[in-house]
Amino acid sequence: MKSNKNKRHSIRKFFNEKSSRRDFLKWIGFTTVSVTLTACKGPVIKSIPYIVKPEEITLGSPVYYASTMIDSFDIGCVLIKTREGRPIKIEPNSNSKYFNTTSARIQSSLLSIYDEERLKNPFFKGQQSSWKYIDNYIIKYLNKLNNANKKIVLLSHSFPSFSTKNLVEDFKKKFPKTEWIIYDHISYSKALNASKNIFGIRAFPFFDLKNIELIISFDADFLGDWYPESMIQSYARNKNPNQSMIQHIHIESNMSISGANADIRISKKPTEIKQILFELYEVIVLEKPIKNENIYIKKIISSIKKLGKKCVVFSDGDQESYELSFLINKKINSNAIKNNKFILSKESDDEKFYSFVRDLEMNNIGALLVYDTNFIYSLPNSLYNRIIKSIKKIPLIVSFSINRNETSDIADIIAPIPHWLESWGDTNPINNYYTLIQPTIKKIFNTRQFQDSLIIWSKINKKNYYEYLKKEWENNIIPKSNIYSFNEALFHGFIETNENNNYKKHNKKLTKKYYNFNLNSKNFELRLYTKISMGDGYQYNNPWLQEFPDPITRTTWENYLTISYFDAKNNEIKNWNTTDGALNGNCVNIIQNSNIIIENIPVFIQPGQGIGSIGIAFGYGQKKGKLSKLCQGINAYRIYENFNIIQYNIQIEKTQEVHKFSCIQLQNTLFNRNLVKETNLYTFVKYPKKIWNNNEEEEKEKKYFLNKSYSIWEDNDIKKSKTGHHFNLSIDLNKCIGCGSCIIACNSENNIPVVGKEEIRKYRDMHWIRIDRYYSNEHKKNPKVYFQPIMCQHCEHAPCETVCPVSATSHGSQGQNMMAYNRCVGTRYCANNCPYKVRRFNWFNYANNQKFDFNMNNNLGKMVLNPDVVVRSRGVMEKCSLCIQKTQFSIGKAKKENRTVKDEEFETACSISCPTKAITFGDINDKNSEIYKKLKNPRSYKLLDFLGISPNVNYLLKIRNINKK
Repeated sequence: MKSNKNKRHSIRKFFNEKSSRRDFLKWIGFTTVSVTLTACKGPVIKSIPYIVKPEEITLGSPVYYASTMIDSFDIGCVLIKTREGRPIKIEPNSNSKYFNTTSARIQSSLLSIYDEERLKNPFFKGQQSSWKYIDNYIIKYLNKLNNANKKIVLLSHSFPSFSTKNLVEDFKKKFPKTEWIIYDHISYSKALNASKNIFGIRAFPFFDLKNIELIISFDADFLGDWYPESMIQSYARNKNPNQSMIQHIHIESNMSISGANADIRISKKPTEIKQILFELYEVIVLEKPIKNENIYIKKIISSIKKLGKKCVVFSDGDQESYELSFLINKKINSNAIKNNKFILSKESDDEKFYSFVRDLEMNNIGALLVYDTNFIYSLPNSLYNRIIKSIKKIPLIVSFSINRNETSDIADIIAPIPHWLESWGDTNPINNYYTLIQPTIKKIFNTRQFQDSLIIWSKINKKNYYEYLKKEWENNIIPKSNIYSFNEALFHGFIETNENNNYKKHNKKLTKKYYNFNLNSKNFELRLYTKISMGDGYQYNNPWLQEFPDPITRTTWENYLTISYFDAKNNEIKNWNTTDGALNGNCVNIIQNSNIIIENIPVFIQPGQGIGSIGIAFGYGQKKGKLSKLCQGINAYRIYENFNIIQYNIQIEKTQEVHKFSCIQLQNTLFNRNLVKETNLYTFVKYPKKIWNNNEEEEKEKKYFLNKSYSIWEDNDIKKSKTGHHFNLSIDLNKCIGCGSCIIACNSENNIPVVGKEEIRKYRDMHWIRIDRYYSNEHKKNPKVYFQPIMCQHCEHAPCETVCPVSATSHGSQGQNMMAYNRCVGTRYCANNCPYKVRRFNWFNYANNQKFDFNMNNNLGKMVLNPDVVVRSRGVMEKCSLCIQKTQFSIGKAKKENRTVKDEEFETACSISCPTKAITFGDINDKNSEIYKKLKNPRSYKLLDFLGISPNVNYLLKIRNINKK
């Protein structure tokens, strides 16, 4: 957590030139130490050591920096782990009060800094240029605009930066006709307008679930991307099974991650959802009598009246839906709404964007500066056609971008910007809360921050943006906090101030005239949504995210149209398995108002999909970047008319095309196998353990007359495990929501390769963790959903160890099942004998192989590799190691400091990143450790323990808060 200014060191002359360590890495590419530790028959790759080591760097020890990840969709307070001057991992900054979790996208943004397709130099009219030439050209042109009746438009995504907003105001002093337009790919404008009407401020109200016992969600995926700040952590805190355990009722059309985790899920199409919401509003706010005899409606209303302010209502869709939910929460005085606390990270304004389009058509714009948003790609069809016709009239278009995209293609000048890990900056995501962005590596390419360009073009009296940022904080933010210096703020990464915020209160009532419920329409209602992996598509060219299995559908590398079994049957649409086990499906055309809008989109039959509704994910269908050739996605933004996530009057037409899905799980039900144990809160509280957590091992012994006294394992193995450290992992299924943050954390920590769509289709994924998703019944309208993370269980009596002919896999004294990669000859006996199927086989060399042209196939991409973990070669079996490199580092550090290891020091990559803290890791020989408490918890059970293999991973069974019926 150090500033970049203090990190610069020099080394002796190399090739007769003075250079910094980072320049050296940039020129020759970094080949990590781990590559030299590959199998004995693998290639020997030479790396050049330090000649003069920088004082602050201890080889083998990581250095952490506090920063803030922000792009067009995500924001998070993070710690950046660096090794020898390069960032290799993103972890949550748990000291931060807000935005302190790391999603799959936030962690994966690390890989984008090492993208070989990044823009490396500025371009003028399609030709590589210099910053000096571009600056002279732009300054001269902008000065001319001061005397012309034309606007300078700055178009960007939501960027809640205190210093940047002040900088733009200073820029306006030089160029007074400048206008800043906020355009987000996925608009929050309707929610912000609703908040303005109800709460008096155009910002998203901050919801706190701490004192909430009932959540009712109307199509709001609040565990996904509905809310600008992750609710996952506060949601999980209330999932501890007791009388005040939170109850979650979810009404939705698409199967979402929030619906999958609900205690009660109701599947409806969007118009039906809105009607139920309005009826709830009439009863609660307008105090009218109940009209609907639906049992769920009665239950919701009676629960709200009983619990009162301990309830909260969420909704998604149009502006009126937001207003209805806000009014209900105000009426019941919900504990979730914090007075004068609002999220400021989203600033979408559809009306201002429409005004920009009108100015464009009237030729009122003299210059367009587009900052870090690919708006040409994400426009709905109607706006796309209007803008494309008019945008060429603008004399000067400047694109500030990291990569080439559809928007940069129409720009006269491309001014490449650095990655956020190379940048300075700040954010103001919540009122009275500020965070800092600081570089963790010197700029790899000839890029320049957008803010530095504004300073140069408007001739602001500051050396650079860093000086401007520091001055703004020292003058305006630090004096209002308990922090005394800018460097101290950098160390923490955030500041909370003591400003007073008094917002004007509104009391608005709605009537039924706002609504038109067309419930009997024979056409489909389309619900547009975001995938956890892709979000709004900003990180489309990130292979980690493309290969990330969707928690619900378990597919990768694509989007598709989701449809219910009932509607699929009526339209003769099928999904089927091929002879090699892969998944295929039919394709359809999407028709609206008699026009084909999207052609040949694959159809995925989704359990739990609302009858009469269909769904498509945003973020796919981009045409730039090498991954666009592999991903067969469809651009759903083209149907995002009026920035409404719900589109009506949709028809589908089956085509002759057959799509090949890359899906990694085809078995969707448990077939009555007791793998994911579950009970309800009533049974858990009222009945003893043997009722809701029976011992399978004892039952199998009675049934099959097994005798535990017969064993091929020596008794002293168990005695050894009681001395020293003995590591276990625990997973609380009540808190695991299936978000997949652990998967990306494991990828980053353990150098797991990307294999591509075709290999995924053959079930050759290399992920060390998988999150199995099961349905109670595939064909039900409202199936229950279960998530179960599975990794190597590190069995004490491991079946893989007994069959390995070369003893490549063996058991350590600390409870970890270890792999000697140099010894493995690839028989795969261990994988065949593993009941959990968690071992992964390297069918190819995924590094230095043109057939797998991802980050491990170029020198820049290899900079992300963790030097503590070996890169595996072809023919080697690999699996979860319980992050043995991290446990040994903690033990070694404690030994060096002559002390015992603290319980919190033992962590794995997955346990650090888990936003719900569902994963716990530690030493069970420490009787005061958290893992020991989890092991002794009455909810604890071990998967397939009746096999007598004694796994070192245990699960806490899932409990749903529903009544005994």
